[in-house]
Amino acid sequence: MTTPFTDIDLPLSDRRDGKVRISYSLGGEHFGRRAFITTDRLSAFDRVLAGVPYKGQVLNQLSAWWFEQTADIVANHVVAIPDPNVTIARTATPLTVEVVVRGHITGVTDTALWTAYERGDRVVYGHRLPDGLRKNDRLAEPIVTPTTKGSHGDHDVPITCAQVVDDGHVDAALWERVHETALAVFRRGVELGERAGLILADTKYEFGVADDGELLLIDEVHTPDSSRWWVAESYGERHALGQEPESLDKEVVRRALAAIDFRGDGDIPTLPDEVWTATTARYVDAFERLTGTTFEPAPYPVGDRVRGALAHLEPAGAIS
Repeated sequence: MTTPFTDIDLPLSDRRDGKVRISYSLGGEHFGRRAFITTDRLSAFDRVLAGVPYKGQVLNQLSAWWFEQTADIVANHVVAIPDPNVTIARTATPLTVEVVVRGHITGVTDTALWTAYERGDRVVYGHRLPDGLRKNDRLAEPIVTPTTKGSHGDHDVPITCAQVVDDGHVDAALWERVHETALAVFRRGVELGERAGLILADTKYEFGVADDGELLLIDEVHTPDSSRWWVAESYGERHALGQEPESLDKEVVRRALAAIDFRGDGDIPTLPDEVWTATTARYVDAFERLTGTTFEPAPYPVGDRVRGALAHLEPAGAIS
């Protein structure tokens, strides 16, 4: 697959290659904005595993849809979606914590709520949990369980809400806003998921602060990469039997890795092609159930489409 921006004659700089996206700073009249370009890479256990066809487009468009559904709760960084593969966004300084909201006790990774509970912990991420919970039980109320966001070994370290403030990640007033906002966005996700026959079990949010100080919801929202989506009709009977609900997210990949006892250390094993095929199908299914629209793949490269869209986009200075 070609890099989507190779044929665009625009002032681009500061290329950043993330785990699953590429981004550039825009220059000229669009200074102060970044262009985020999708890739089809999938990261589980915080490492890139393989390419999932059309994954980037699905996530880009689904996240844009969710930003629209939650705009009355919190502002977001999106300026325009000029192409299914591209988001033009306001620049923002990301908070150094990722805000995970959990409505169920589940997961297979070392930082999962269920992993800690299963080993006997009853106070996890600062939250006291009752005895007698079973894996995938719904919690009495959703809880916020932050982790650190960084690099070089300090990423995804579990911390409590008190530590967010005490360790200097976010001041108390801003954290209160983030905490309340995350729960409100999660409730909206649960509500709209139920209409689509899905259960939002847990999710991860990233927040940032714009140059003017406005709190922004950034990155992706309620996608199969950032959230755990279960098919509601599969939950009751399967849960009663101690089985996993049908999921429409990258948990398919995590379970495949866990089944061969891989937890993130050492070389990543090769998974069968059917795992990636199944993952693609689930991502598209989640998109179509939630948005009520049919997913239509868009071809690469995206240069002409993006160049045309930017020509009609107001200069950055006009964005308040």
